[in-house]
Amino acid sequence: MKKNLTVLGSTGSIGVNTLDIVARHADRYRIFALTGATQVDKMFAQCAAFKPVFAVMVDPLAAQQLEEKLRVEGSTTRVLSGAQALNEVASAPEVDMVMAAIVGAAGLASCLSAARAGKRLLLANKEALVVGGELFLDAVEQGGAKLLPIDSEHSAVFQALPEDASTWPDVVNKIILTASGGPFRNRSVDSLHLVTPEEACAHPNWVMGRKISVDSATMMNKALEVIEARFLFAVSHQQIEVVIHPQSIIHSMVEFVDGSIVAQLGTPDMRMPISYGLAWPDRIASGAGFIDFRKNALMTFESMHEPEHLQRFPGLALAWESLQAPSGTTAVLNAANEVAVELFLSRSIRFDQINAVNLGTLAACAPPKPQSLEDLLEIDLHARSQARQVAAKLLQKH
Repeated sequence: MKKNLTVLGSTGSIGVNTLDIVARHADRYRIFALTGATQVDKMFAQCAAFKPVFAVMVDPLAAQQLEEKLRVEGSTTRVLSGAQALNEVASAPEVDMVMAAIVGAAGLASCLSAARAGKRLLLANKEALVVGGELFLDAVEQGGAKLLPIDSEHSAVFQALPEDASTWPDVVNKIILTASGGPFRNRSVDSLHLVTPEEACAHPNWVMGRKISVDSATMMNKALEVIEARFLFAVSHQQIEVVIHPQSIIHSMVEFVDGSIVAQLGTPDMRMPISYGLAWPDRIASGAGFIDFRKNALMTFESMHEPEHLQRFPGLALAWESLQAPSGTTAVLNAANEVAVELFLSRSIRFDQINAVNLGTLAACAPPKPQSLEDLLEIDLHARSQARQVAAKLLQKH
């Protein structure tokens, strides 16, 4: 029987790749709902192609425009609007699987709704764990949901681990996350203050959205992935390592207590981890290319502890620092970084000031231990306010 799928964030890069795979396997999957924020034309085209039961636009005006366009075409897709509608299509009884691909903390509530409803949750929104932490994992356990990571690094680790998760603490020595190094791996540290948004968004290996591209350029994406791995795989922060692997062929590795290392390899194409999440425990054709080792024979690695890399990517260390700080600190770091990247993309702050905003916000916030979604949202809101104040003071100095 076909599985009903809700795609949260269908107009983003992960959503588009998910729909590409669904189109290749129309005998296996049916789209129940698609969601977006403001991209009306893109959502209209997706609705025409996949005929979902529901389409959700968070922005009310965008929802109205989409509804008018669909009405002209005689579409039966129902259009909803607002954040609550995201929760509804994520937890609807008809839904078997949810692709959680809304960028940032905005995707947390709908991820929690899917988890509590016991869905197969394909987690491309790393912030759900970075912000939600133990609260999110509790919702997964209480709802009986199946959590499958979609980030290429975490999917690689998941594929390398034994199927029985109860054995992981006994057999895993270390998780090794690989990083491409982004567009500035070899750029002079002294010139980073000159980086433009266009340069930061030009990733050498992966095609991604603007926010995650900037995170890759600062290595904050890897900091968030370290935090995510800590919660996903029940390891301590000391058991997580990051190495630079410029070719992006090895997506991550697991080192076991006997000294063995198991790695997952593939071309840098997000359709691979997406297809694995959709079909798990089976595998299906993803549309991604295959590695030709005659052309890709060279695989190199660089230590993150080289002095220049430590200066070039100072934000990476914040992952381990925030994991050792009081609960809620990782939510502060995520909020600060989202604000800092937004300000950089709007050319309000320099590239090298992103880390300064993150550091200043962490210093200004002492979050209480979160007990609920409302607590997390309050921490997030306060941290964003503090981040903007930190950025304003930086601008006054310059």
